[in-house]
Order: sequence, then C-alpha cells, then structure tokens
Amino acid sequence: MFIPEFLRRLFKPGKRLLAGSAMREHAVLCMGPHGLHRMAYTEWGDPDNPKVLLCVHGLTRNGRDFDALAQALSADYRVVCPDVVGRGRSDWLKVKSDYTFPLYVSDMVTLIARLGVEHVDWLGTSMGGLIGILLAGQPHTPVRKLVLNDVGPLITAKSLRGIGQYIGLGTVFPTLEAAEGYMREVGASFGPLTDEQWRHLTRYSTSPVEGGYVYMYDPGLGDAFRTMPILLDVEAWGSFDRVAHPVLAIRGAESDVLGREIWLKMAERGPKAKLVEFPGIGHAPALMSEDQIAVVRDFLMGSGEGKAQ
Repeated sequence: MFIPEFLRRLFKPGKRLLAGSAMREHAVLCMGPHGLHRMAYTEWGDPDNPKVLLCVHGLTRNGRDFDALAQALSADYRVVCPDVVGRGRSDWLKVKSDYTFPLYVSDMVTLIARLGVEHVDWLGTSMGGLIGILLAGQPHTPVRKLVLNDVGPLITAKSLRGIGQYIGLGTVFPTLEAAEGYMREVGASFGPLTDEQWRHLTRYSTSPVEGGYVYMYDPGLGDAFRTMPILLDVEAWGSFDRVAHPVLAIRGAESDVLGREIWLKMAERGPKAKLVEFPGIGHAPALMSEDQIAVVRDFLMGSGEGKAQ
C-alpha cells in the first residue's frame, strides 16, 4: 500500500507501521573459497527504513542474542542480526580452515548489498566487533557508526587460550534444562540476567538431536584452537586507526578479553572512541537490560555522549 511521505512523518518513534514491526527471517547466499554458503539473518522494524543497524554476535553465539535490543530500537532502525556462517541457522563450512575474518567481512558486504542500502550502523559483540573494526577501517566503508561490545583492536593469546577450553566440544545435553545450566555457567560473565532471559538465550542457542540438545554452532570452529598452540595476540590496531567515524567502546569492568589498558587507549587513538564501562560484568555485557540498551540508543541516535560508569 502506498503511503505518502508526509503521512510517514506523522508516525512518532515507537509508532511505526505495524506491518514492519515483527521479526522476519531471511537468508542470503555468500561465496567462500570452496563454494557457496547460506547465511541466515533476522530483521526487525520497517523494511523500508533506510536507517539500518547491523548487530553481529560473538564467537559461538547467534543473531537472536540481540532480540531485546532489536525490539527496543526497531521504531527507529531496521535492525538486522545475522548468524555468522557456522552458527545458528547458517550453513556449516565443509573446509573448517575457511572460518576466517576475511570470509566474515566478505559475507557482511554481501549482506549489506542484499539490504539495498549505502550505509549501516554497526554493533558487534566480541568477534562481531572485530569484524566491524576490519570493515569500518576499509576505504569506502559502509559503516557510519560503530559500537564495540567488550572487544578492542587487541585480544591476547591468553584470552584466546581461555576461549579454546570450551569451544567445539560438541556436548549433548540430555534436557533443555541441562543446556540452560551450562549456559548459566559459561555465560556467568554476561551479568545478572532474569530466568526468562537465560531461557531465551538457551532456547535460541540449542537444537534438538537424538539423545538431547546441542549448541547451534559447528564444532569445527574449535579446530584452530585444537591443532596448534596459541602463542600470538590477535591485533587490529591498523584497521582501528583508519576508522573515520564515531565509535562507542563498551566494556564489562571484569572483562578478561578487553583489558582496561587497551580500552583506555581506544579513546586516544584513531577515532578516539567514547568509553562506557558496566561494573560487575565480564565478557561480554548481554545488552538485554534497559540501562545497557539506553547507552547504545543514546550513542546511535546522537542524544548522548556516553558516560563511563
């Protein structure tokens, strides 16, 4: 149905047309070194809204982590939350060594082209933030604002070895309750969540199999951690220094992934990020609480500078 532009302007934030407010599921075909693969994504808000926020998750997570944030921002943004290949509803790659950041960046460029927009704002948690740094540091980047959730341009080898202790184990949990118990254990650093929020994260992170439930990511993601010792840090300062648009760097005050020294340095180099820290939280803030969502909204909407807490 055609709606004149002047009528669209009558809809205040929070009152957009209901036709575009529900979550929608889609997929896009992407090209890798060994063929095509399908990347799934969820979308919230008005599909005709030119303001797009891309939310990209952490290493073994998926796009449904952002449901609460996406709902909260869908009055102002078309919010798109992909499942990075090998996670969630996306395909698993046959050649596990293809799970690399260049491929992830390429997939996101393909997704942005599918969305039909010139520019996006970006929110990335952990791995999703690193992908964002690499893309935002490119010439002609489509990224206009960048929110980094508990990740910076340097991740130490020690942190990576800690991640390698749990990734790719392929554990089968006999019940959904058992899977939730594991989620609460490994995700304790996410911060205080409600029972409903833990259930949400578990429900959209697991899949039923014979004998119980497994987490929805390719165990092959852990191959790199198992086949060789991790001796070197992951470093992306060069890309970060080339970012020419506003950056918000969120940190969990107890984070063992984004060191405080690195976080503070992000305010001094390159785009000179605005800094926000949440006390009593580690890696990584879940961005499900009202106060955390408000920090993201204020930065993206330009109504707040962000204040260290």
